[in-house]
Amino acid sequence: MVLVLALSACNRDTPLFLVKAVAAGVPSLAPFFDENQGLGRDDAQVTAQTAHGGLQQGDTPGLYGGSKQPTVCDVARLKEFLTDPANDRKAQAWAAALSITTDEIPGYLDRLTPVLLRHDTLVKNHDYKKGKAAPFNALLQTGIAILVDQQGLPAVKCSCGNPLRPFEGDTTRIKVEFDDRNDEWKGYEKSSVVAVRPATRKVERLALVDVHEPDRGITRPVGTTGEDDTAFDTRERHAVPNLAGATFGQASRRLADNGLAVAFAGGGLPPDDARVTASDPPAGSELRFGEYVTLSVAGGSSGGSPSDGTTPAPPGSGSSPPTDPSATTPTSPSASSPSGPTAPTSSSGSGGPGPGSSGPSSPGPSSSGPTSSGPSSAGPTSAKPPSSPPPPSTTSHRKPAGKRGIGLCAPRSSIAMRRCSPVSRPGA
Repeated sequence: MVLVLALSACNRDTPLFLVKAVAAGVPSLAPFFDENQGLGRDDAQVTAQTAHGGLQQGDTPGLYGGSKQPTVCDVARLKEFLTDPANDRKAQAWAAALSITTDEIPGYLDRLTPVLLRHDTLVKNHDYKKGKAAPFNALLQTGIAILVDQQGLPAVKCSCGNPLRPFEGDTTRIKVEFDDRNDEWKGYEKSSVVAVRPATRKVERLALVDVHEPDRGITRPVGTTGEDDTAFDTRERHAVPNLAGATFGQASRRLADNGLAVAFAGGGLPPDDARVTASDPPAGSELRFGEYVTLSVAGGSSGGSPSDGTTPAPPGSGSSPPTDPSATTPTSPSASSPSGPTAPTSSSGSGGPGPGSSGPSSPGPSSSGPTSSGPSSAGPTSAKPPSSPPPPSTTSHRKPAGKRGIGLCAPRSSIAMRRCSPVSRPGA
């Protein structure tokens, strides 16, 4: 009863995070780059998908999309612009927003990858005002073209060149502000927005879904703009691997390599070194590309990505994702639903191993990935791409006694503290 009262009081008194809506195809009023010069191109025809939970790891298969069309973002032109001495002031502001130096801009851009959003996505956006990068929380509409970094995090909005960083607030406590230029778009659902947390390694390949042909998957090497894409059939089905005894970090990476996603809910990931005790569905179950597998874990000494306002490590830092204090107790399955383009068949999904974040040809996770609290090695990958995932399910799992859902709050004090996270307001 004390816990309930504390949470009720906290939720009643904690202001919402103010978020500015940014619609696909609508030019920025304060861009770093003149949008009339065709730096990037949004696709307003992309249909929003519903993901499981408000947080998604950057290497989640099918999180982002692509197409057969020419590149959606001219990275070479952006590099030329930011390295031109005439634009030095903008370059300094742009680099500062991403926690890098101006000398690091060319190499940083070379490691980014263009994708299309398949979900309405929360980010920290930056306008260019009075010679500085002005940060503000934003909700980017599905179909907006962005560049993502080596951990799958949004890094640049293609059409205007504005730098992006992860949303730092609570995804369940947002107030989205629409205006006369960015009207509420068709299909918008507050409960379906996502925020991206960094993958626990540097991603070698992104497993995308063709936004116009959902049965077609796209394996895109990181740092390329589409010229080296290879296609796979998202309809092919593969078995869930046996993950019992592996660490959560190993299991999540192995699932991603097989084209499957890890299910977790709101509060953050469990410790990377927590041991997996079971999966739902169990090993051997046939799933389709992008569907979720819910893991039960126990133990562990450090947390995963939080949703309570902790800032992920800056680009190129090589640091592991921030620790969530609530994730230090045993966890158990949460409801699972797919992020794929087709309709769901069950709460835990049914899809197969296609190229995950590190691609089907990779024997395991990248050895150059950022450090984490748990083992960095992942299980074997699948050489075959999986099949097209069904849309999200509304079924929820009952948590076993004595365990908690992955990513849910743990100690009483942790819940109250996170629910009372500081307010984040849009920049000027």
